[in-house]
Amino acid sequence: MRSLCLRCHRPESACYCSQLPPRLDTRTRVVFLQHPRERRVAIGTARMAHLALANSEIHQGVDFTGHSRLEELAKDPDSVAVLFPGEDAISVEAARARPPKTLIVVDGTWPQAKKVVSRNPVLAGLPRIGFVPRRPSNYRIRAEPADHCVSTIEAVVEILGLLEGQPEKFDTMLRAFEYMVDTQLGRQATRTSPNRRRIHFGPWRPPFELRSLAQAFENLVVFYGEANAHPTGADIPAELVHVVASRPASGERFEAIIAPERPLARSTTLHVELSEEVLRAGETRAAALARFEQFLRPDDELAVWTTFALDLLWEGGVARRPARNVRLATARALEGKAGGVEHAMELLSGPDVPRWAPGRAGTRIRALESVLRVLVERGQASEPMKRVKQRTGTEG
Repeated sequence: MRSLCLRCHRPESACYCSQLPPRLDTRTRVVFLQHPRERRVAIGTARMAHLALANSEIHQGVDFTGHSRLEELAKDPDSVAVLFPGEDAISVEAARARPPKTLIVVDGTWPQAKKVVSRNPVLAGLPRIGFVPRRPSNYRIRAEPADHCVSTIEAVVEILGLLEGQPEKFDTMLRAFEYMVDTQLGRQATRTSPNRRRIHFGPWRPPFELRSLAQAFENLVVFYGEANAHPTGADIPAELVHVVASRPASGERFEAIIAPERPLARSTTLHVELSEEVLRAGETRAAALARFEQFLRPDDELAVWTTFALDLLWEGGVARRPARNVRLATARALEGKAGGVEHAMELLSGPDVPRWAPGRAGTRIRALESVLRVLVERGQASEPMKRVKQRTGTEG
């Protein structure tokens, strides 16, 4: 039996406590309402955020009717807000004008979180805060339902940085999160024990998403982009700073490092994995996107993992064209969650595509092309075959 860390509840070999910053003081009291099932998830992040924040507390449950602490907080609705999206959610700008003293954060999968909110009328009577994250989630070991969805700790880091005007202070909380993700992926890549499998016999036909990719393969261009993205409250739009693309059918490749036209966000160089000097020495946006337009053929379609960079590409003036969601096709191939593209490459045993571009974009485009090749090969299969569904454990 493995020894568990009594603080983070992770196996001692995967303990992230050393990566946590000294407990951070905040003006905002953060109250986590955690779905009971999420408490048992080893790779959950609410406890991680709670351990990093001195002024926080965590409660488990679904129905908080009669919960003395929650009812006490709800007595002063002008000083409490719930971090949860919705049509009636106020903007971050409005929240900054009258920042709440207490922020309630609901933790769980999206269906679980929605259940907690719907089951508790006391939450319905409190104002909500919604925001659009600076970048897609880095939660590569767990799939998010949409590009704007992030893990609990990523959401807390973002909203506290906005409300208290110190994003760099709260970004330090992400060291433990990134360590946990990297450790988990490393363990999955090196595990030698067999995965649990469920075997089905009988005729099999590739899912539509895979057949469609196979049929369009000659015209597919794999695309990935990195952005200079500021917190929402900074009112500085995101912009592409590194664009990479390849045409797997022919081996053609494209890369552009684009000099930022807007102030450089503090976290950009960290996530892009390129130095400020390299970024500022890049070509102009107009020149880079014009070159990309020339690289594309009239019938080309873009194959992407998320749409965040794709939206910035259209905003930059590149003519819109069809795009394929490789992440969705991967989920169909795995009959489960796709996670991050590097993780998907490992699960699918994708071919080793040579790394040809620097930075995180070089890592991601390599993995994306590898995943696409596997999906296309599976989409071309037509004969009856035995189908195996692998279930990979996520606990470290």
